[in-house]
Amino acid sequence: MKKINIHQTLKYTFVVLLTALFLGITSSCSNDDDDNGTSHKVVFKATASAGSDMDMVTYGYDTTLTTATSLSGTTWTSPEITVPAGAIGVNVGMNAMGADASSTLKVQIFVDGELKKEATATGQALSAHANYNF
Repeated sequence: MKKINIHQTLKYTFVVLLTALFLGITSSCSNDDDDNGTSHKVVFKATASAGSDMDMVTYGYDTTLTTATSLSGTTWTSPEITVPAGAIGVNVGMNAMGADASSTLKVQIFVDGELKKEATATGQALSAHANYNF
C-alpha cells in the first residue's frame, strides 16, 4: 500500500513539474513590449574628477566595438552611433588615472537622447563599465 502511494506521489510531482516547466517556457517566449524592431541613436559620455587623466575607452553594441586610445583630459563624448534594429545591447568601458584615492570616473549611456545607464568608479586607478540591454 505504501509503495503505491509513493509511486502516485512521485507521478503527481512529475506531472506538476512538467506543467510548470511547460508554462515557464511558453510564457518566457511570448510577445513582449520590447522595441527590437527599431534602430537607436546612442551616445556614450565620460567625466573624470579634476586632475584625472583618461587613457582609453571601448564602446559599441553587441560585438561591434570601437576602441579609442591615447585619450587625455577629464571629459569625453563618443560620436553618435546608430545601433541597428535587433541589437541586444550597448556597452562602454573606460580606464583613467586619478589624481588621488578619492578621484572618480563616471561613464554614461544615452539612448535616443535619454540617459539609460551610468556607472562610477572611485580610486587612483579608475575603470568604469556600463551596459544597457534593449
